[in-house]
Amino acid sequence: MINDKGILIKNIYYMLTYAFQVLRQTNYEEIEVEDFDNIHDMFAAILGKGIGRQLKQGLYREYVTKDEDLSVKRGKILIAGTVRNRIQHKQMLDCEYDELSENNIFNQIIKTTALVLIRQPNVKLERKNILKKEMLLFEKVEYIEPSEIRWDSLRFQKNNQEYRMLLNICDLVLEGLLLSTEAGNVKMATFLDEQRMCRLYEKFILEYYRYHHPEYNPNPDRIDWDTDRDKLDLLPVMQTDITLKKDGRTLIIDAKYYAHNLQMQYDTQTIHSGNLYQIFTYVKNLDKNNTGNVAGMLLYARTQDQIQPNNSYRMGVNRISVQTLDLNLPFTAIADQLERITEDYFVKNDDRKKVVGG
Repeated sequence: MINDKGILIKNIYYMLTYAFQVLRQTNYEEIEVEDFDNIHDMFAAILGKGIGRQLKQGLYREYVTKDEDLSVKRGKILIAGTVRNRIQHKQMLDCEYDELSENNIFNQIIKTTALVLIRQPNVKLERKNILKKEMLLFEKVEYIEPSEIRWDSLRFQKNNQEYRMLLNICDLVLEGLLLSTEAGNVKMATFLDEQRMCRLYEKFILEYYRYHHPEYNPNPDRIDWDTDRDKLDLLPVMQTDITLKKDGRTLIIDAKYYAHNLQMQYDTQTIHSGNLYQIFTYVKNLDKNNTGNVAGMLLYARTQDQIQPNNSYRMGVNRISVQTLDLNLPFTAIADQLERITEDYFVKNDDRKKVVGG
């Protein structure tokens, strides 16, 4: 199934497998061979498998502060509440104590996401039944309103690292798909919003090269401004999406995911000026000595627009390219496109002939 941007739903799964390496584990193999009709069903399949795996290991528990009226002291006695009980002739102590509980924000988010997917008509009945069965073991976990989740406050540590992928999937569902209608009802979008698809697209490209080509040392690198002036703290941070390096050569890739890959100016379509200025700035500041060994690329996700950018420019001694990655193809063809990018820049002509001839 293809969404309105022309991306195969199955390819979203493959992108997720690179973004979250845990999806490469054996218990997710059944998902890989399926063809999904919609993104809701795909997320339900991933979440069902992930929750089942977590239940076998045990739900994450953390200390939660509780305030209860008790007949015997536990934890710290709260004076105000205890006095109130005495005035009301209750022989109870108002106690505050910490208890190890599975009713924490991590499990609450998972339960909320599962319940949202269970209510979706596009999710297959077999997946709904799996999620419903798993939710029976979340009986002590409370539902939390999606609007009350503070995603930036979540902290992962050794005891809950296994939750990282699950919580990222929940974020994609609750933040990237969930919509509120004017009547206050809740429904789901047919596809992830542009912002989250952009993050996934960028993460996918980075992790693809990390997995298949560690020799290029793929990383998001910080570039220093080529200036001797003071007040550098006032200059914006230059952080690349993906930087590839080998044998003294560097390729900076800026991943872009838009509904339209070209901007309209005076009835003429052109490359997004801000994107071009940005990659140009990255390249020129990194190549301080004008060696020509630094190149830049704007890599757009291909859209269904008639005109797509696919050009290479020589700007001074540096090469700046603008290309598109077609996600509406079998995944092997997507991988071939990514392989050609590194071959075109890092593989010498003689070596490339050997690869083609061999």
